[in-house]
Amino acid sequence: MISVLDLKAEYNALKTEVDAAIRRVLESGVFVGGPEVEMFESELKAYLGVKHTVSVGSGTDALFIALRALGVGPGDEVIAPAFTFIATIEAILHAGAKPVLADIDQETFNLDPAGLEGAVSPKTRAVLPVHLYGQPAPMSEISSFAAKHNLKVVEDAAQAIGARYCYPGSPRPNQLQADPGVAVGTLGHAAAFSFYPTKNLAAYGDGGLVATNDDSLAEKARMLAVHGAKTRYHHELAAGYTSRLDALQAAILRAKLPQLESWNAKRRRIAKAYTESLSELVFTPVVASYSLHTFHQYTIRTPERDRLIAHLKHKGVGSSIHYPLPVHLQPAYTHLGSPGQFPHAEKAAREVLSLPMHPFLTDEQAEYIGSAVRSFFG
Repeated sequence: MISVLDLKAEYNALKTEVDAAIRRVLESGVFVGGPEVEMFESELKAYLGVKHTVSVGSGTDALFIALRALGVGPGDEVIAPAFTFIATIEAILHAGAKPVLADIDQETFNLDPAGLEGAVSPKTRAVLPVHLYGQPAPMSEISSFAAKHNLKVVEDAAQAIGARYCYPGSPRPNQLQADPGVAVGTLGHAAAFSFYPTKNLAAYGDGGLVATNDDSLAEKARMLAVHGAKTRYHHELAAGYTSRLDALQAAILRAKLPQLESWNAKRRRIAKAYTESLSELVFTPVVASYSLHTFHQYTIRTPERDRLIAHLKHKGVGSSIHYPLPVHLQPAYTHLGSPGQFPHAEKAAREVLSLPMHPFLTDEQAEYIGSAVRSFFG
C-alpha cells in the first residue's frame, strides 16, 4: 500500500540529525523552554522574516492565543471559511467569540473575498483566512476588506509553512523554485502555525507557533502561554494557559527546518506530475497567480469520489478526505448555517480527495498513483 504520508521514510532520511537532537536535549536536562526552544523560535523568525515568534503547545493553541492577544473575546464575531479543519472554528469559540462563516472560492478552496461583505456586522472584530492545503488565501483582497472595516486579520497558516504570497503586479511565482515573495504568516496582524506530525515541518507530537510583527501582541501571546505571567509567579493577565513547545520537539524541528525548502520543492514537483497526468479526468488543484503553493495536500475533486477511493484501495493506493463535512453541517455546529447556505463548501466536501503527498514519494510511485486514478476512468 502506498500511504498518504510516510513518516518513517522522513525519520530514516534524517535519523542521524534527529537522534543527535534528541540526545542533546536528554543530556541537557532542560525539557520545557530553554535554549532549544529559544533557538528554534529565532531560526523560524529568520526563515519567515517576521519580528516575533512565540512557540506554543499546538496549532489550535496558536490560533486562540493570537485571537486573545488581539483582544478578541465575548460579544465579538470572527469571519472564517465554511470549509476548513474544525480547529479554526474551535479557536474562535475558545476565545469567547462567535464564528461567522463565509463561503469559499470553488477553485482554490480558500475564503472567497466576494462573500465577506455579507458576513460582516457591527460586532465583527476579525477575519480568519485559512491557507488551505498549502495554498495562500487571497490576502490582498482580504486585507483591503479588513482595513475598510477596521478588522484584525489572523492567518491560519497551519498547513502552509513555506508558502509565499506575491502581491498584484509581482511576477507569477515559479512553482518549481522558492521564488521571492512574502512569506505566508507575515501578511496579517498575527498568524498561527502547526507542527503536528503530518505537517510539512513536523514535530513528533503536538506543537504550534504564533508569528507577528506587533510587539504588544507578541508580549501578550507569550504571557498567555505561560499562565499570564511575564515573570515567574507574577501573573498579570487573567485566565492564562499552559501552552508550551517542549525542548524535545523544538530540537527535532530545528533538525528538520534546513530541509523544509527542498522538501516543499519536491512536493511541488510531485504535484506537477500529478496534474499533468490527471487534469483531463478530475478537477486538479488550481494554483493561484499570486501563490507559491506548498502542497501540504494534493487534493483533487470528482463527483465519483467514494467509488474512486475504493478503486484506489484495491490498487494499493491510500487516500484521504480533507474534509468530509463543511463546518455548518458538522453535528456540533449546525447553528452556524443551514444546508445550502454555503454551496461551494458543501460541494467541495462531497468531492474532495487527497492523494499521497510527501517528499519521499518516488517518481515511480507518483506515476503508479496517477495510472491508478486514470484506470478508474477507463
